[in-house]
Amino acid sequence: MSVELAAATLAVDSRCTHGEGVLWCEQRQSVLWIDIAERRLWEHHPERGTTRHWNLPDRPGCIGLFEDGTLLVALVSSLHRADLATATDDTLALQWLADVDPLNAYTRSNDGRADRDGNFVFGTMNEHPGRAADGRFYQYSTRHGLRELPLPGIVISNAISFSLDGRTMYWCDSVSPRIMACDYDPEQAHTTNVREFTALANTAAEPDGSAVDAAGRVWNAQWRARQVSCYAPDGTLLQVQPVPVKHPTCVAFGGSDLRTLYVISSRLDHTPEELAASTHAGSLFSARQAQPGLPESRIRG
Repeated sequence: MSVELAAATLAVDSRCTHGEGVLWCEQRQSVLWIDIAERRLWEHHPERGTTRHWNLPDRPGCIGLFEDGTLLVALVSSLHRADLATATDDTLALQWLADVDPLNAYTRSNDGRADRDGNFVFGTMNEHPGRAADGRFYQYSTRHGLRELPLPGIVISNAISFSLDGRTMYWCDSVSPRIMACDYDPEQAHTTNVREFTALANTAAEPDGSAVDAAGRVWNAQWRARQVSCYAPDGTLLQVQPVPVKHPTCVAFGGSDLRTLYVISSRLDHTPEELAASTHAGSLFSARQAQPGLPESRIRG
Protein backbone atom coordinates (compact mmCIF):
# COMPACT_ATOMS: atom_id res chain seq x y z
CA MET A 1 0.00 0.00 0.00
CA SER A 2 1.34 3.45 -0.91
CA VAL A 3 1.93 6.19 1.68
CA GLU A 4 0.38 9.64 1.08
CA LEU A 5 2.54 12.57 2.16
CA ALA A 6 1.62 16.09 3.26
CA ALA A 7 0.81 18.38 0.32
CA ALA A 8 3.59 20.36 -1.34
CA THR A 9 3.64 24.10 -0.61
CA LEU A 10 4.21 27.13 -2.81
CA ALA A 11 7.90 27.93 -3.37
CA VAL A 12 7.76 30.51 -6.19
CA ASP A 13 4.57 32.17 -7.43
CA SER A 14 5.74 32.08 -11.07
CA ARG A 15 2.35 31.24 -12.64
CA CYS A 16 4.00 29.93 -15.80
CA THR A 17 1.66 29.22 -18.69
CA HIS A 18 3.41 25.88 -19.14
CA GLY A 19 6.17 25.32 -16.59
CA GLU A 20 8.46 22.34 -17.24
CA GLY A 21 12.00 20.96 -17.07
CA VAL A 22 12.88 21.76 -13.45
CA LEU A 23 16.37 20.89 -12.15
CA TRP A 24 18.72 21.85 -9.30
CA CYS A 25 22.15 23.36 -9.97
CA GLU A 26 24.51 22.57 -7.08
CA GLN A 27 27.14 25.01 -8.34
CA ARG A 28 24.71 27.94 -8.27
CA GLN A 29 22.59 26.58 -5.39
CA SER A 30 19.53 27.42 -7.44
CA VAL A 31 16.53 25.76 -8.99
CA LEU A 32 16.00 26.27 -12.73
CA TRP A 33 12.95 25.63 -14.91
CA ILE A 34 11.36 26.74 -18.17
CA ASP A 35 8.05 28.15 -19.34
CA ILE A 36 7.55 26.56 -22.73
CA ALA A 37 4.62 28.70 -23.86
CA GLU A 38 6.12 32.03 -22.77
CA ARG A 39 9.66 31.17 -24.04
CA ARG A 40 11.35 31.81 -20.71
CA LEU A 41 14.04 30.32 -18.49
CA TRP A 42 13.54 30.82 -14.74
CA GLU A 43 15.98 30.69 -11.82
CA HIS A 44 15.29 30.85 -8.09
CA HIS A 45 17.87 31.02 -5.27
CA PRO A 46 16.12 29.68 -2.14
CA GLU A 47 18.71 30.97 0.33
CA ARG A 48 18.71 34.47 -1.15
CA GLY A 49 14.99 34.47 -1.82
CA THR A 50 15.58 35.90 -5.30
CA THR A 51 13.95 34.93 -8.60
CA ARG A 52 14.54 36.07 -12.16
CA HIS A 53 13.85 34.94 -15.71
CA TRP A 54 15.31 35.32 -19.21
CA ASN A 55 13.52 35.48 -22.55
CA LEU A 56 14.41 32.89 -25.19
CA PRO A 57 14.14 33.17 -29.00
CA ASP A 58 11.92 30.10 -29.32
CA ARG A 59 10.00 27.68 -27.11
CA PRO A 60 12.28 25.58 -24.89
CA GLY A 61 11.56 21.90 -24.31
CA CYS A 62 14.07 21.06 -21.57
CA ILE A 63 17.40 22.10 -20.06
CA GLY A 64 20.55 20.37 -18.81
CA LEU A 65 23.82 21.23 -17.06
CA PHE A 66 27.35 21.05 -18.47
CA GLU A 67 30.29 20.22 -16.19
CA ASP A 68 31.67 23.76 -16.56
CA GLY A 69 28.46 25.28 -15.18
CA THR A 70 26.98 26.38 -18.50
CA LEU A 71 23.48 25.33 -19.48
CA LEU A 72 22.14 23.24 -22.34
CA VAL A 73 18.89 24.66 -23.70
CA ALA A 74 16.80 22.54 -26.07
CA LEU A 75 14.61 24.76 -28.24
CA VAL A 76 11.93 23.56 -30.69
CA SER A 77 14.38 22.18 -33.26
CA SER A 78 17.88 22.96 -31.97
CA LEU A 79 20.22 22.59 -29.00
CA HIS A 80 22.20 25.52 -27.55
CA ARG A 81 24.64 26.38 -24.78
CA ALA A 82 24.06 29.34 -22.45
CA ASP A 83 26.21 30.88 -19.71
CA LEU A 84 24.18 32.23 -16.80
CA ALA A 85 27.35 33.53 -15.14
CA THR A 86 27.68 36.20 -17.84
CA ALA A 87 23.97 36.90 -18.39
CA THR A 88 23.14 40.49 -17.42
CA ASP A 89 19.75 41.26 -18.99
CA ASP A 90 16.42 39.59 -19.70
CA THR A 91 17.59 37.90 -22.89
CA LEU A 92 20.02 34.99 -22.71
CA ALA A 93 22.83 34.69 -25.31
CA LEU A 94 22.83 31.24 -26.94
CA GLN A 95 25.55 29.28 -28.74
CA TRP A 96 24.23 26.77 -31.31
CA LEU A 97 25.19 23.11 -30.79
CA ALA A 98 22.98 20.96 -33.05
CA ASP A 99 19.78 20.88 -35.08
CA VAL A 100 16.99 18.50 -34.06
CA ASP A 101 14.66 17.05 -36.73
CA PRO A 102 14.58 20.41 -38.57
CA LEU A 103 12.54 19.12 -41.54
CA ASN A 104 9.52 18.03 -39.49
CA ALA A 105 7.23 21.01 -38.99
CA TYR A 106 5.15 19.32 -36.29
CA THR A 107 7.72 17.92 -33.86
CA ARG A 108 9.54 19.84 -31.14
CA SER A 109 12.01 19.07 -28.36
CA ASN A 110 10.37 18.06 -25.10
CA ASP A 111 11.57 16.23 -21.97
CA GLY A 112 15.26 15.47 -21.27
CA ARG A 113 17.89 14.66 -18.60
CA ALA A 114 21.63 14.06 -18.54
CA ASP A 115 22.54 10.39 -18.11
CA ARG A 116 25.14 9.07 -15.62
CA ASP A 117 27.90 9.07 -18.26
CA GLY A 118 28.01 12.69 -19.38
CA ASN A 119 25.48 12.61 -22.23
CA PHE A 120 22.18 14.45 -22.58
CA VAL A 121 19.16 12.30 -23.49
CA PHE A 122 15.95 13.97 -24.65
CA GLY A 123 12.88 13.32 -26.73
CA THR A 124 10.63 15.12 -29.17
CA MET A 125 6.85 15.27 -29.40
CA ASN A 126 4.35 15.62 -32.22
CA GLU A 127 2.11 18.71 -32.00
CA HIS A 128 -0.04 17.79 -35.02
CA PRO A 129 -3.70 17.18 -34.03
CA GLY A 130 -3.46 13.74 -35.67
CA ARG A 131 -1.04 12.70 -32.91
CA ALA A 132 1.04 10.30 -34.98
CA ALA A 133 3.92 8.67 -33.12
CA ASP A 134 6.53 10.83 -34.87
CA GLY A 135 8.45 11.77 -31.72
CA ARG A 136 11.91 10.29 -31.22
CA PHE A 137 14.54 9.94 -28.50
CA TYR A 138 18.08 11.31 -28.93
CA GLN A 139 21.40 11.35 -27.13
CA TYR A 140 23.62 14.42 -27.42
CA SER A 141 27.28 14.48 -26.40
CA THR A 142 30.23 16.72 -27.16
CA ARG A 143 32.09 13.59 -28.32
CA HIS A 144 29.53 12.17 -30.76
CA GLY A 145 27.06 14.97 -31.41
CA LEU A 146 23.44 13.94 -31.89
CA ARG A 147 22.53 10.25 -32.13
CA GLU A 148 19.02 8.77 -32.31
CA LEU A 149 18.18 6.05 -29.81
CA PRO A 150 16.50 2.92 -31.26
CA LEU A 151 13.26 3.27 -29.29
CA PRO A 152 9.67 3.13 -30.59
CA GLY A 153 8.17 6.33 -31.98
CA ILE A 154 6.09 8.29 -29.49
CA VAL A 155 3.58 11.14 -29.43
CA ILE A 156 4.83 12.96 -26.30
CA SER A 157 8.21 12.03 -24.83
CA ASN A 158 8.45 12.34 -21.06
CA ALA A 159 9.72 10.79 -17.79
CA ILE A 160 13.32 10.48 -19.05
CA SER A 161 15.52 9.46 -16.12
CA PHE A 162 18.14 6.85 -15.23
CA SER A 163 18.75 4.16 -12.63
CA LEU A 164 21.58 4.54 -10.12
CA ASP A 165 24.03 2.58 -12.29
CA GLY A 166 22.89 4.43 -15.40
CA ARG A 167 22.13 1.24 -17.30
CA THR A 168 18.33 1.46 -17.12
CA MET A 169 16.54 4.32 -18.83
CA TYR A 170 12.99 5.24 -17.82
CA TRP A 171 10.70 7.03 -20.27
CA CYS A 172 7.10 7.27 -21.40
CA ASP A 173 4.71 8.35 -24.08
CA SER A 174 2.40 10.61 -22.08
CA VAL A 175 -0.68 9.62 -24.08
CA SER A 176 -0.47 6.21 -22.37
CA PRO A 177 -0.85 5.84 -18.55
CA ARG A 178 2.31 3.84 -18.05
CA ILE A 179 6.05 4.37 -17.65
CA MET A 180 8.47 2.28 -19.66
CA ALA A 181 12.03 1.09 -19.06
CA CYS A 182 14.80 -0.24 -21.25
CA ASP A 183 18.41 -1.35 -20.99
CA TYR A 184 20.65 1.57 -21.95
CA ASP A 185 24.22 1.59 -23.33
CA PRO A 186 25.46 5.19 -23.06
CA GLU A 187 28.65 4.66 -25.06
CA GLN A 188 26.91 3.13 -28.07
CA ALA A 189 23.70 5.18 -27.72
CA HIS A 190 21.85 1.87 -27.84
CA THR A 191 18.75 0.53 -26.10
CA THR A 192 17.35 -2.98 -25.73
CA ASN A 193 14.78 -4.93 -23.71
CA VAL A 194 11.94 -2.38 -23.82
CA ARG A 195 9.41 -3.20 -21.11
CA GLU A 196 6.71 -1.70 -18.93
CA PHE A 197 8.10 -0.31 -15.68
CA THR A 198 4.78 0.55 -14.07
CA ALA A 199 1.18 1.41 -14.88
CA LEU A 200 -0.45 4.48 -13.35
CA ALA A 201 -3.17 3.69 -10.80
CA ASN A 202 -5.20 6.62 -12.19
CA THR A 203 -5.74 5.73 -15.84
CA ALA A 204 -7.08 9.24 -16.56
CA ALA A 205 -3.72 10.75 -15.56
CA GLU A 206 -0.70 11.21 -17.82
CA PRO A 207 2.90 10.53 -16.73
CA ASP A 208 5.13 13.58 -17.13
CA GLY A 209 8.66 14.46 -15.91
CA SER A 210 10.62 12.18 -13.56
CA ALA A 211 13.62 12.18 -11.22
CA VAL A 212 15.45 9.33 -9.47
CA ASP A 213 16.45 9.63 -5.80
CA ALA A 214 19.47 8.24 -3.91
CA ALA A 215 17.64 4.97 -3.23
CA GLY A 216 16.92 4.44 -6.92
CA ARG A 217 13.24 5.29 -6.57
CA VAL A 218 11.49 6.98 -9.51
CA TRP A 219 9.41 10.11 -8.75
CA ASN A 220 6.97 10.98 -11.52
CA ALA A 221 4.83 14.12 -11.90
CA GLN A 222 1.38 13.17 -13.14
CA TRP A 223 -0.65 15.50 -15.33
CA ARG A 224 -4.31 15.80 -14.39
CA ALA A 225 -3.73 13.89 -11.12
CA ARG A 226 -2.54 16.62 -8.68
CA GLN A 227 0.27 14.40 -7.50
CA VAL A 228 3.80 13.07 -7.81
CA SER A 229 4.06 9.29 -7.47
CA CYS A 230 7.14 7.52 -6.09
CA TYR A 231 7.95 4.03 -7.38
CA ALA A 232 10.41 1.42 -6.15
CA PRO A 233 13.01 0.16 -8.66
CA ASP A 234 10.69 -2.78 -9.37
CA GLY A 235 7.81 -0.43 -10.27
CA THR A 236 5.83 -0.81 -7.03
CA LEU A 237 4.01 2.37 -5.96
CA LEU A 238 5.49 3.47 -2.61
CA GLN A 239 4.39 7.04 -1.92
CA VAL A 240 2.10 9.73 -3.26
CA GLN A 241 3.09 13.37 -2.93
CA PRO A 242 -0.02 15.57 -3.28
CA VAL A 243 0.38 18.86 -5.15
CA PRO A 244 -2.29 21.60 -4.83
CA VAL A 245 -2.61 22.15 -8.61
CA LYS A 246 -4.14 20.10 -11.40
CA HIS A 247 -1.08 19.70 -13.63
CA PRO A 248 2.31 19.03 -12.00
CA THR A 249 4.71 18.58 -14.92
CA CYS A 250 8.25 17.85 -13.71
CA VAL A 251 10.23 17.19 -10.52
CA ALA A 252 13.78 17.59 -9.20
CA PHE A 253 15.54 17.15 -5.87
CA GLY A 254 17.39 20.19 -4.56
CA GLY A 255 18.44 22.25 -1.60
CA SER A 256 21.77 21.97 0.20
CA ASP A 257 20.90 18.45 1.43
CA LEU A 258 19.00 17.40 -1.72
CA ARG A 259 15.93 16.59 0.39
CA THR A 260 13.63 19.20 -1.14
CA LEU A 261 11.43 17.87 -3.91
CA TYR A 262 10.68 20.71 -6.34
CA VAL A 263 7.58 20.41 -8.53
CA ILE A 264 6.82 22.75 -11.43
CA SER A 265 3.34 22.99 -12.96
CA SER A 266 1.22 24.25 -15.84
CA ARG A 267 -1.80 26.53 -16.37
CA LEU A 268 -2.79 24.82 -19.63
CA ASP A 269 -5.92 22.67 -19.97
CA HIS A 270 -7.95 24.49 -17.30
CA THR A 271 -11.43 25.94 -17.55
CA PRO A 272 -11.77 29.59 -16.46
CA GLU A 273 -13.48 28.34 -13.31
CA GLU A 274 -10.63 25.94 -12.54
CA LEU A 275 -8.03 28.70 -12.94
CA ALA A 276 -10.03 31.02 -10.69
CA ALA A 277 -10.03 28.31 -8.03
CA SER A 278 -6.35 27.47 -8.54
CA THR A 279 -4.58 30.83 -8.35
CA HIS A 280 -1.07 29.38 -8.22
CA ALA A 281 -1.33 26.95 -11.13
CA GLY A 282 1.88 27.17 -13.16
CA SER A 283 3.99 27.91 -10.08
CA LEU A 284 6.84 26.09 -8.37
CA PHE A 285 6.07 23.97 -5.32
CA SER A 286 8.28 22.13 -2.85
CA ALA A 287 8.02 19.36 -0.26
CA ARG A 288 10.65 18.05 2.13
CA GLN A 289 11.44 14.34 1.82
CA ALA A 290 13.05 11.79 4.14
CA GLN A 291 15.16 10.30 1.35
CA PRO A 292 17.56 12.65 -0.51
CA GLY A 293 17.81 12.90 -4.23
CA LEU A 294 20.95 12.81 -6.35
CA PRO A 295 23.02 15.69 -7.71
CA GLU A 296 21.90 16.49 -11.24
CA SER A 297 24.06 14.58 -13.72
CA ARG A 298 26.17 16.83 -15.95
CA ILE A 299 27.12 16.81 -19.60
CA ARG A 300 30.83 16.38 -20.26
CA GLY A 301 32.82 18.78 -22.35
